[in-house]
Amino acid sequence: MNRVAVEPALLYWARQRAGRSVADLQKRFPKLDAWERGAVQPTLKQLEAFAQATHTPVGYLFLPEPPAEQLPVSDFRTMGGADVNRPSLGLLDTLYLCQQRQEWYREEARIAGEAPLDVIGSLDTSVDVASAGARLRAAFGFAVEQRQQAPTWTEALRQFIEQAEALGVLVMVSGVVGNNTHRSLDPEEFRGFALSDPWAPLVFINGADTKAAQMFTLAHELAHLWLGQSGVSNVQVSTTPDHAIERWCNQVAAELLVPSDLLRAEFDIGTDLPEEVNRLARYFKVSTLVILRRIHDTGGMPWEAFQAAYSAELARLRGIASSGGRYQRNVLSRAGRRFARALVVSTLEGRTSFTESFRLLDIKKLSVFREVAQSLDVGF
Repeated sequence: MNRVAVEPALLYWARQRAGRSVADLQKRFPKLDAWERGAVQPTLKQLEAFAQATHTPVGYLFLPEPPAEQLPVSDFRTMGGADVNRPSLGLLDTLYLCQQRQEWYREEARIAGEAPLDVIGSLDTSVDVASAGARLRAAFGFAVEQRQQAPTWTEALRQFIEQAEALGVLVMVSGVVGNNTHRSLDPEEFRGFALSDPWAPLVFINGADTKAAQMFTLAHELAHLWLGQSGVSNVQVSTTPDHAIERWCNQVAAELLVPSDLLRAEFDIGTDLPEEVNRLARYFKVSTLVILRRIHDTGGMPWEAFQAAYSAELARLRGIASSGGRYQRNVLSRAGRRFARALVVSTLEGRTSFTESFRLLDIKKLSVFREVAQSLDVGF
């Protein structure tokens, strides 16, 4: 039986990179511990199976040492005030898939003669936060008066996504890598990212995060696009980022969702705080977490009181279960309706192969493709 000479450090790196322990893989690879110690070498078939199990390109395992993988876009993430240097495999694979989708959509849009979005890169951080927030609000038709027609803030989030896509932004929401429910994304590692492009601007929202956080993430990443700045973020409404760009995007996102002058006019400081927070959340059609932050921003609550109230409200929201929904609906959310529609139409018109379409949607069955097409009201 032919064995493959592979550096033990590469096997250890691939396993760690995939977030797997020896115990996780022991049943499938009984000699994994010996492989990693260099006491035994795997066969080529075993090495290929190991590469598949750890989501590692098999060619990487023939390198002399582990490669230094870096994010292909700017990294604005911090943890405990320090930069986060090592991206997870889940984050990398999600970014690569979104870049492939963006590349496909950009080419499709240019062939179709679509004009680039002139708002992408139209702002810089010297623009006043209130003015920037107002400009984004106007661009999306997300004025408070219009939001008030929505019955709940979760419905307002759905409408916000629709309005962003109607303007030309690809919005993708997923808590897993592709459609693999066994590969969850960690919202503590990243909450979203923006891929700036005039023809195919893209926002990805980590769907494993709370619904309450997702609206703020969407607003934050849209601010990145208006700067023309691609990057990965893990900021949330409760934080004040160290990066100047992240700080500006956070402030613009907050102003977009809850204009400070309107909040000052509406906030009744004499009312019971939880009751008033809930009322304002219904009024602005945003989450209670955003309202708490804006009350602090406008001087209505000291930092310590805000942190305590925010933690308590976050714990309450995390305890509210959400339904998974039908599979094809999840496919649409994960790929984004604007992207999925363009891809399905292109496939049915013969410009894109079914193989390519299945790869970009991360599906394997024609029946799922049919259901996605029907959900988009596209004839099949």
